Amino acid sequence: MTIQIGIPRVVVLIAAAAAFVLSWSSGFIIAKYGTDAAPATTVLFWRFLCVAAILAVAALARTPRRGRPRPPTWRDARPHLLIGLLSQVGYVLPIYLAVAAGVSAGTVALIDAVQPLLIATLIGPLLGLRLRSAQWVGLLLGALGVTLIVGADAAATAAFSPAYLLPLISLASLVAGTFVERRTPVRLAVGTTLAVHSGVALIVFALLAAATGTLAPPASAQFWLATVLTAVFPTLMAYGLYWYLLRRIGITPLNVLLYLVAPTTALAGTMLFGDPFTPATLAGLILGALAVLLVLLPPRRTVFSSGHIRRERRLPPS
Repeated sequence: MTIQIGIPRVVVLIAAAAAFVLSWSSGFIIAKYGTDAAPATTVLFWRFLCVAAILAVAALARTPRRGRPRPPTWRDARPHLLIGLLSQVGYVLPIYLAVAAGVSAGTVALIDAVQPLLIATLIGPLLGLRLRSAQWVGLLLGALGVTLIVGADAAATAAFSPAYLLPLISLASLVAGTFVERRTPVRLAVGTTLAVHSGVALIVFALLAAATGTLAPPASAQFWLATVLTAVFPTLMAYGLYWYLLRRIGITPLNVLLYLVAPTTALAGTMLFGDPFTPATLAGLILGALAVLLVLLPPRRTVFSSGHIRRERRLPPS
């Protein structure tokens, strides 16, 4: 008999999923904090400059025994340039512009939470993915939870602004980036993926900041704190965990975790900025948790053994 040594795989995945939800939620909160101190293009340029510096130091700090990662060839990196453009620039920039225009961080996160249904209904069939009935129920429950919170937030809004359309652009861009990544045969290491995607974002935001005259950072402690926080948590941690989990639990289980990002962001907004936490927010949180449970719950399979039928839980494919 063999004894398993180390942390069980399911514990690692649960911890990674929890860290993903918290770090992804932090991006919306830090966006509000950062854009109060500087324009969105300024924050984003210095954010990705910090990311590039951190990744460079991490690569140089690797011991010779472990070996430093080889840079990908142009042929391997080329499709990931488009993925980075969609999932970094196309996703992050509209969010920061929306928050800077006055859209609350919670509302942006709530609009973004529609992504799982788009993945399931549009991208899933193109990739040959089939959802179980329990997963469909989970997705619909999550959508209902998001709708409750969005409805309550919209009721408190006096007027509609075109800035509310920006999160939809962000949502479409990340869905497109996820689809392209799933169709790309070349898989880069998570660290290499971060480096390529962040490099693309750094170049684009440098050009945008230079063109708009917002390249120079302000002499503000709030700005630098927001820059460092947004480089570490929603970029390195959340974005790295996104691709890590995508390759281990699949598109649908990963994206349904975004249902928990919305109420988590709403709760953080209540604690940090005094945003109202209504019964609809609580209901959305409960429905989001049920949605994740139904989608991630492994299906039963029938096992025939000595003439008896036994039901077993099957782990999600890695």
